[in-house]
Amino acid sequence: MIKVGIVGGTGYTGLELLRLLLQHPEAELSAITSRQEAGRALSAVFPSLRGRFALAFSHPEKAALDQCDVVFFATPNGVAMGEARALLASGVRVIDISADFRLQDAAEWERWYKVKHAAPELLAEAVYGLCEVNREQIRTARLVANPGCYPTAVLLGLLPLLEAGVVDAGHLIADAKSGLSGAGRKMEPHLMHAEAADNFMAYGVPGHRHWPEIRQGLARAAGRDVGLVFTPHLTPMIRGLHATLYARITRQTDFQELFERRYAGEPFVEVMPGGSHPDTRSARAANVCRIAVHRPPEGASTADTLVVLSVLDNLMKGASGQAVQNMNIMFGLAETLGLQQAAVVP
Repeated sequence: MIKVGIVGGTGYTGLELLRLLLQHPEAELSAITSRQEAGRALSAVFPSLRGRFALAFSHPEKAALDQCDVVFFATPNGVAMGEARALLASGVRVIDISADFRLQDAAEWERWYKVKHAAPELLAEAVYGLCEVNREQIRTARLVANPGCYPTAVLLGLLPLLEAGVVDAGHLIADAKSGLSGAGRKMEPHLMHAEAADNFMAYGVPGHRHWPEIRQGLARAAGRDVGLVFTPHLTPMIRGLHATLYARITRQTDFQELFERRYAGEPFVEVMPGGSHPDTRSARAANVCRIAVHRPPEGASTADTLVVLSVLDNLMKGASGQAVQNMNIMFGLAETLGLQQAAVVP
């Protein structure tokens, strides 16, 4: 059994990890930390887990995390980079669900996150945990940087086109919408029900922290720098993420076949039949990204534009589900183990 530790287990990604580990046949939760909830039983904080876990939250300084095989950081940005070094030195493998190790350039990270990086020497070692791209590196990684939810949807939707060199890498557009849980479990006025319900808004238009992460992944696929307009939106739903992606076609091909071939055999990417319109609830609580490819009408002035729809659950394939998928790969398990839940509808 894999002994698992979770740092910061009181947020939405921490709760989702608990739900997944509960039904994982090869994982055993050994420690879970919270400064605020230390000493309280998991079921006292999360009634949905009553009778499922006997553990209580531990203070981070008292938890035996160094006795774990793998530790997940389900923490705000800035925590994992301060604690990962000691865990790695103890032989513990680390999967960071925050953004601390996603960017390879420390100066670029500090520009976007406004603090000095505490472990810049680990950035080169960290493997970006997009399984469909870096599966072989993940197998032997000590430190995995779990991708963000927006980057996962955008990258999976655009990578086949850039890898094949059939679109203009200098003019890419990602118009993405996320549910409220993507902002985390925190009290902020714009996340309150009375503020967020019956409302729709863009945010981070001048610059969003996921923008450099997305550009980094796209540039690797294209083999050159890319031009990307990325606009995130907040939608009045709890979970789910929908990205509508636009690219200028530079070489004609069978785009449907291109996507089907690229993701053939991928257990958690589903290329929908031509003409499909995947919706967020078709991925709710499932570790899947559903993709559909569209062309504007023939003869239209935008006939050289390809439209890709990419849909996932921001807490699953966009966070904790992908983190467990990474754990499975790291420990030589079937990639789908504990992750084959069907979407929850309605």
